[in-house]
Amino acid sequence: MVDRPSRKLAVILHADVVGSTELVQRNESVAHERIRDLFRRFSSTITSYGGVAHEIRGDAVVAEFARASDAVSAAVAFQHRNSEFNAKIEDEIQPRLRIGISMGEVVIADNTVTGEGVVLAQRLEQLAEPGSVYIQGAAYETVPKRLPFDYKSVGEKTLKGFEATVRVYAVTLKAGESVPVPEPASPPERPSLELPDKPSVAVLPFVNMSGDREQEYFSDGITEDIITMLSRMSGLLVVARHSTMVYKGQAVDIKQVGREQGVRYVLQGSVRKSGDRVRITAQLIDTTTGHHLWAERYDRELDDIFVLQDEITRRIAVELQVQLKEGEQARIWAGGTNNVEAWEYVVRGIDLQGTHIKEDTVEGRRLFEKALALDPDYAEAWIWLGWTHWLDAHWSWAESRETSLKQAFEAVRTALDLEEDNPDTFALLGSIHMLRG
Repeated sequence: MVDRPSRKLAVILHADVVGSTELVQRNESVAHERIRDLFRRFSSTITSYGGVAHEIRGDAVVAEFARASDAVSAAVAFQHRNSEFNAKIEDEIQPRLRIGISMGEVVIADNTVTGEGVVLAQRLEQLAEPGSVYIQGAAYETVPKRLPFDYKSVGEKTLKGFEATVRVYAVTLKAGESVPVPEPASPPERPSLELPDKPSVAVLPFVNMSGDREQEYFSDGITEDIITMLSRMSGLLVVARHSTMVYKGQAVDIKQVGREQGVRYVLQGSVRKSGDRVRITAQLIDTTTGHHLWAERYDRELDDIFVLQDEITRRIAVELQVQLKEGEQARIWAGGTNNVEAWEYVVRGIDLQGTHIKEDTVEGRRLFEKALALDPDYAEAWIWLGWTHWLDAHWSWAESRETSLKQAFEAVRTALDLEEDNPDTFALLGSIHMLRG
């Protein structure tokens, strides 16, 4: 969904994989996996140094930092560690980054960052040598000289799209020095929100208890479906998924979640999938007292997954005394499917979509198409299929931007015919019109 854009001054890091096409040509599957692993490791490094990885697209990443010192520390630390990591790989498929860092005004909307600062960071990255970090002179001036870095002036550079020349520095770790560790920082306090005048609930990401990282999509899919069903009840306020995903993998204080999200109740649970069976635990908690209103454990056949989700949703409605208006009961499952295999294809595809990597988007599209082959009336599958074409247009991955937008529009029209009041459908439709201006 598209958020209202915000402008601010930020430190931007732009990085891309050196010679990614050549790596893919040597061994496509190995190269893709190692590039994805590189971005996972780099994203973790960015986060540890207080940055936010806004986008990972194709073979590039864009991240935002509040301080130039944090951006430079994260970049140098990762380059050092990645060099050590690659030294242990015996073949020649060793992904390396080149990184550019700048300061400038940016526009942030829908987890996408644009603006002059991003373009400048990209231009600096394009100048950089493989495995190196290049920074703008303005950023260099703000980095404390106590940090263990050496700076080499690359000179005044004329960069495409910029009238004035830009002084550029190459940054390296001083010989014999250790990589700087992240400085501890107190997390920013989020404002407490007032409780609304009707029942309100936040569904925390269900925990994957299978021990298999590949099953993460399954637990996320269950979380997504429960949020979708609950949000169709007009008498209930439900926090959006992107707002609660920030708690994924964290031990949370339920009362704090209530204050931060402005909700009276929290639903949390876990999922364990093994073969053809699935075990789900769920508990509904009052955030003002910390007391459990309801808790249940379900151990069912996988084919019962939809009935299970429906049971949890109905139980929440009963516990919170939510009165369903005429027609809402029938709409709770609108857009769903009774085909477990089709559902699994969709939740696996959604998991891939989140990477914003071209190859993952292509694979996600294949999964959505397989879901629709099993159930052509699966509205959610049509919506997500439309998003894959929208991403092709947004990132210029396809030969024809207009063809991609047309395919996205056809998919969203089909979804509208199947289910006319799904907000996700209108989010996609609005995004299509946005790209068309």
